[in-house]
Amino acid sequence: MSTKEISADPFTKIWKFFTSVRLTIVLLLTLAATSIIGTLIPQNQSPDDYFNAFGAFLYRLFNVLGLFDLYHSWWFQTLMLMLAVNVLVCSLERLSATWQIIFTSRPKFTISRFRRLPQKEEFTIDSPAEQLITRYQTIISHNFHYLRVEETDNGYAIFAEKGRWTRIGVYIVHASVILMLVGGVIGSIFGFEGFVNIAEGDTVQRIRLRNSGNMRQLDFAVRCDDFNVSFYSTGAPKEFRSSLTILEQGKPVLSKDIIVNDPLHYKGISIFQSSYGELPAQRQEFQPPDEITLSFTSKATGMIYEKKAIIAQPIEIPEGLGKFVIDQFSNTYNFRGQDLGAALIGTLHQINGTSVEVVLPIKFPSFDKMGPIFNKARNDDVIISVSDVNVKQTPAAVRYYTGLQIARDPGVWVVYTGFILMIIGCYITFFMSHRQICVEVNETGDRCRIMVAGTANKNKLGNERKVKKIAHTLVHDERDA
Repeated sequence: MSTKEISADPFTKIWKFFTSVRLTIVLLLTLAATSIIGTLIPQNQSPDDYFNAFGAFLYRLFNVLGLFDLYHSWWFQTLMLMLAVNVLVCSLERLSATWQIIFTSRPKFTISRFRRLPQKEEFTIDSPAEQLITRYQTIISHNFHYLRVEETDNGYAIFAEKGRWTRIGVYIVHASVILMLVGGVIGSIFGFEGFVNIAEGDTVQRIRLRNSGNMRQLDFAVRCDDFNVSFYSTGAPKEFRSSLTILEQGKPVLSKDIIVNDPLHYKGISIFQSSYGELPAQRQEFQPPDEITLSFTSKATGMIYEKKAIIAQPIEIPEGLGKFVIDQFSNTYNFRGQDLGAALIGTLHQINGTSVEVVLPIKFPSFDKMGPIFNKARNDDVIISVSDVNVKQTPAAVRYYTGLQIARDPGVWVVYTGFILMIIGCYITFFMSHRQICVEVNETGDRCRIMVAGTANKNKLGNERKVKKIAHTLVHDERDA
């Protein structure tokens, strides 16, 4: 008679596939190997850097495989999800047996099992069994939560246990691993990380994403109100601090000073202090000159006369060509859209009784030769130029920009929850145990033979010490009685 094999349904096949410990090992080794690759290949660099480092062929190959942004690649996230499913299915597969042990209303005790234990304590006392049962139950109940008495052929046995629930510790660890893996995938898919540089006083609402270089619009604006940096005596930066304000529809809603490791959090987005730098030097400022020497050129005679000048004090021009007074000194003068820099601005009182403005840029001493061309009220009897001027530069104030890292990770609280569960689960798994104890009392005439034995699913050596301690307590209690 032939028999036909009945193939399992697809769900059963998938279930068995994910319950495989071999799959767990393969996934862990694959993730470890790919993480090494992610360490050897710098992540999220510019395409030019990768092209120069690896050449055209390897650049295209690595780019297709997603090795330049490994931890956000679809296949790496798939491996993490497969590992999470593998751990979940393995836990569920083994949980049913553990569940029956933890949540049974009447745990199973087999006295023969305790009698076979190599490590047990035995002693004999001169007391009837009926006098011992109450005292022994009281002593054992101080250390164990569950207790019951069963009759035996020659007496009775007291069974007790504690810590059944600690068997779930390993499953708490499994749950924590799943949460951390899922949280990492959530953050990778739905989160982002970008950078932006903001000069003091400026406001931005767009950042450049780290993994792609694309720009992303934020739902709010960030303004840098102030930036300060302090230095050690060696010149190394000691602390850099940014005063930031969050703006919603142009209105400030939150302000905070941030430093390294003390970010600003708003609407699930964290703003970290990342870097800083100096902005390009601005135009140098000049102080009003103390000494000015002007040259006056007479058109009629061709003579050049040099005169010392002071701001706001009139100068008589030789040959009766009028008077000239320097009204002000300006650090900038705009002429037809061009900045001519620092300039002396004065008034020429001409011999015909009219007064005209004269501009003398310090960098362009002969600029006044064009005066009669651009100003019809100006005659060309005399041309004024700067012969010598002593100006002092005022150092330009250093202006900084702050470099901010702006990130959103919706899976971070899932990861934090998993981390907390990992600590709790590890503590339960390694430092707590499910313990059972049996105190058997066999009556032989006026004497009783006592056996004390116990088991534990972890820390066997510690359990032996506790059994000896309980046996010691029972002996001394009887002697005291």
